[in-house]
Amino acid sequence: MKISTKGRYALTLMLDLAVHNTGEPISLKDISQRQGISDKYLEQIISVLNKAGYVKSVRGAQGGYLLRKAPEDYTVGDILRVTEGSLAPVSCVDDSDSVCANEAGCASYMVYKKINDAVNSVVDGIKLSDMVEWQEAAINNYVI
Repeated sequence: MKISTKGRYALTLMLDLAVHNTGEPISLKDISQRQGISDKYLEQIISVLNKAGYVKSVRGAQGGYLLRKAPEDYTVGDILRVTEGSLAPVSCVDDSDSVCANEAGCASYMVYKKINDAVNSVVDGIKLSDMVEWQEAAINNYVI
């Protein structure tokens, strides 16, 4: 499994909204400047996050975006799945209703299942609030 730029930037965008949360909307232009990501690309990503109910759009001159929930209510897995889709390494272990006809007699299935379980365990065990803490620690430990 390889996380696309869209998934990576979605995590970056959500982290930026969480780190800079003052209760006031944050413009995509500000996020774009801080993160060095095209505002056009951020518009595409924010649209997906908005449709999923992860962010709230505020219109107007002082408009922008806010997280709909507290950072501890989002997991990395939530954010990646809404932008990437399934994180399964192969379709036979995807969480959908598809069933592999060879599952019972396939040793490879067990390998893919273990990979899938491990990835899901990691991404579902990390909250956006954890990333905020890590970001703040990284900034505080940064020495010029």
